[in-house]
Amino acid sequence: MDKKSVLIIEDERIMRITIEDALKAKGYEVKSFERASDGLKAYSEEPFDIVLTDVRLPDINGMEVLRRIKEIDDSSMVIIMTAFGTIKDAVEAMKMGAFDYITKPFSLDELSLIISRAAEVKKMQDENLRLKKAISRCYCYPNIIGESDAMKNVFRMIERLSQSDSTVLILGESGTGKELIASTIHYQGKRKDAPFVIVNCGALPENLIESELFGYEKGAFTGATRRKPGRFELADGGTIFLDEVGELPPSVQVKLLRVLQDGTFERLGGTETIKVDVRVIAATNRDLEREVREGNFREDLYYRLAVIPLTLPPLRERREDIPLLIEHFLQRCNSRLGKQIVFSKDAVEALMEYPFPGNVRELENIVERMVTLCESDRVKREDLPQHVLKKGQKKDTPAQPLTKVAQEAEKQYIIRVLKQTGGNRSRAASVLGISRKTLWEKMRQYGINN
Repeated sequence: MDKKSVLIIEDERIMRITIEDALKAKGYEVKSFERASDGLKAYSEEPFDIVLTDVRLPDINGMEVLRRIKEIDDSSMVIIMTAFGTIKDAVEAMKMGAFDYITKPFSLDELSLIISRAAEVKKMQDENLRLKKAISRCYCYPNIIGESDAMKNVFRMIERLSQSDSTVLILGESGTGKELIASTIHYQGKRKDAPFVIVNCGALPENLIESELFGYEKGAFTGATRRKPGRFELADGGTIFLDEVGELPPSVQVKLLRVLQDGTFERLGGTETIKVDVRVIAATNRDLEREVREGNFREDLYYRLAVIPLTLPPLRERREDIPLLIEHFLQRCNSRLGKQIVFSKDAVEALMEYPFPGNVRELENIVERMVTLCESDRVKREDLPQHVLKKGQKKDTPAQPLTKVAQEAEKQYIIRVLKQTGGNRSRAASVLGISRKTLWEKMRQYGINN
């Protein structure tokens, strides 16, 4: 644990020196004063992590010291010590925000333990503050890169959605940044200080999705040795982001519909009705309207989720943003790797010609690969991956029979769906609307291995 700074205000000289020497020996940075006014002056000039103050002081009462320090910095850990301790004093000090209360005479070991606890709590507070600042920087609008008309529309929607509690359904292809948009909506809104809980519905085994979302009671199933809260309970007061919501099985869709309707559910194996206040943001790259028509997704749930739909444009429909994104990713990679790599004009033009089936995520990966592997300080067109150069040469592609073009499109779409489903052929066949046997035959026909 990093040692913190401690301010001691104690009018008894021997006590003050004894405590100061003991804390310095443990690695704390310590300053001590006899008078409260001197201690408060020092605190105003250089705030301390922990303040240890006597109640009876020659000029200002210790309770007043506590009040003034909390006015300057409410996060400071103030410990009250007195030889005249009463329950009333202790209660009053804690109400005013004191971290703890110790009555003289006390042992140095007892005091050291309290100081150590205060330092640990202060460390956690500082870390939480650092994370919140980092999150604020990460999810502010400048980090969502784009000047195209399509992205300007997205920015306007974020502005409106962040000021409401409406359920949002984010639509878009894989790699378009749905999680980033959901995070931005949360951290720009009134729930920003509450939890933001992410659930990838497609990554959870079907038999675990219900217990992960809604929790379970002890004994609900083999291995349930204790009660476990679900993600909705953990998100109470904040936002839950349900990524790949189209992957939810019918049994879970029913429970999710109820949560959206009245905010209530029961844990798996339980009878107690739990009520939560959670904003739901969902996302999918599936066509949920088609899933509804085919009976794979509940129509009433779809309309509950799609209160406000937000469609993210694929990168090929906002090509004018590609140079901005390249520069953004370049700055980040160069900073992390200590390099000064730039992309030549012809390299940027080649990337603007490429269709980017993996969208922004694919562009980010390409930039990182180039910065990592480039042997000079400049990435040229010929340095780019061959698949980028081949697919980018649309202008020079000779005319082909329609059947061949259709077959190539079908092959690429099958490859894409297999990637999205993690190579799960049963799920891929379901998405494609064909049987597993038909999928296997097409994979053999097109030479697709996964």
